[in-house]
Amino acid sequence: MDSKNIYDYIIKIQSIAKIGLVYSKDPYAITNYEEINELSRKFLEEFMEVNLERPNYFEKHIYPTPNISVRVVILNEDKTKILMVREAKTQTYSIPGGWCDLYDSPSTAARNECLQEAGATIKDLRLIGITDRTPLRSEVSIPNYVISFYAKIDKLSSEHEYETDDVNWFDINDLPPLSRKSEKGELLRFIKAAINGETIFD
Repeated sequence: MDSKNIYDYIIKIQSIAKIGLVYSKDPYAITNYEEINELSRKFLEEFMEVNLERPNYFEKHIYPTPNISVRVVILNEDKTKILMVREAKTQTYSIPGGWCDLYDSPSTAARNECLQEAGATIKDLRLIGITDRTPLRSEVSIPNYVISFYAKIDKLSSEHEYETDDVNWFDINDLPPLSRKSEKGELLRFIKAAINGETIFD
């Protein structure tokens, strides 16, 4: 393994630690994430000769850029129903999607989210568009750009991650209660673009 691969590997480990520190509530897990973060930082400084005093991806004072997330519209064969997942915490529904992890391509992030949240393996992935979701969320201080895709089901499993507790098809004209992750106007725009083969932006 060359130095670039090692660097990418350690950065990925550090990004996992950072995500864990943001979202974890368990004190034991937080302690472990802090240790992983510190060990990866020391490795980069001592073995890879990386200067972490300069701005980097994990410093809050770097030049601000938008957060990037993905959403995936999955329709049935006649395009009358959409696959949605219920978030266990809020008992409301959204389409599969979430934040893009570092070093994942948008299509990889989309496939991962479908598998993790819906137990769905997807095929024929097509870009719908890139939109600015920030105006939809007044409490969001950091801009959020959404990369949306249309995909077909290859295989649907009953296994999915703990954050979702139901996966179901819903009529596109009779949607269930939506989570904050799926604003209705935005979702209907995605569905329309998927059905009509359109590309949307901004």
